[in-house]
Amino acid sequence: MNIEFARKAAEQFMGQGRRLDIEPLGAGLIHFTCKVTDHAEKKSIVLQAINSLVFPRPADIVSNYQKVYEYLERNRKPSIPAPINARDGGPGWTDDTNQFWRAMEFIEGSYSPMTAKNEDDARKVASIFGGFTRALAGMDPDALIAVIPRFHHLALRYRQLEEAIEKASIERLLKSTHVIAEFRERKRLVDFFEEILHSPAYPDRVMHHDCKISNILFDKSSGEVICPVDLDTLMPGKFFSDLGDMIRSMCCAVDENSVQWEEIEMHPSFYKAILEGYLEGMGDIFSREEKENIHYSGLMMIYMQGIRFLADFLHDDTYYKTHYPEQNLNRALNQLILLEKLEAFLEREYAFTPYR
Repeated sequence: MNIEFARKAAEQFMGQGRRLDIEPLGAGLIHFTCKVTDHAEKKSIVLQAINSLVFPRPADIVSNYQKVYEYLERNRKPSIPAPINARDGGPGWTDDTNQFWRAMEFIEGSYSPMTAKNEDDARKVASIFGGFTRALAGMDPDALIAVIPRFHHLALRYRQLEEAIEKASIERLLKSTHVIAEFRERKRLVDFFEEILHSPAYPDRVMHHDCKISNILFDKSSGEVICPVDLDTLMPGKFFSDLGDMIRSMCCAVDENSVQWEEIEMHPSFYKAILEGYLEGMGDIFSREEKENIHYSGLMMIYMQGIRFLADFLHDDTYYKTHYPEQNLNRALNQLILLEKLEAFLEREYAFTPYR
């Protein structure tokens, strides 16, 4: 994104004729985000160009954010950075190239770490995301727009995999035979998802859907948590989404791109810390059934990500960016191994056997 485009957009929120310093902010892969500072006014904002390929209706993101911000303010709950309207009064601004821009408060003295260094970090992050959903427990989830409909709909993802298998080339099918068979053997996870989909024991809740430590603001001085950020995928979801995403992303010794198969291991202490922190943050709002089946969370999210990588490989790599021909297949295998490690851990530590 050209800085001059950002400068023109910044003027729509901060005024023309000012000396504005613009610097890239964060390491996000979806949007272009920058910090804009007006030194004369001693004021900074976060300015963001929303990726319309991922979010074709960017105004929906801003609408959801505004509703959540107003709900938290009205109910005196922990707040999030305040949205900033454009100078014409609108919630955002569209430039001559049809690029949609939005702005929000920049919280001075804040930072977002990229990784959880230890169990305490993992517990703290999980507690904050759980507390955020609890703070929004009185809000009607249907008041929010599903910006990515059926984002964590496991049955849909499984159907997409089967469709990809039907249409795939013989060459890619032969390379994927083992991984396909292993994911099919675990279809019980899909069956469980369909059981809970319309059950009153598993209500829709306002979920973040992108729970990682880099989406938490910390205070540079004290090290304390300020609030969660990056609420683009905030929308209705089921109990497993946020917890499962944290287990998938923080409990493994290596990331999803690793092909060092022998190094793919679960961190038991991280799992326990995330589970304890999340349940602490959620308080008493989970139903009995959600608590009884809490260990499905990590299994379902790892499984879902694995079949998405596999389906994309069979589709000739049309969604996830790759750097070599079999990367999506290797990513799927990576997730399958992690799934196997989690299965063994849950049976050993909690006597939890989901496939029986």
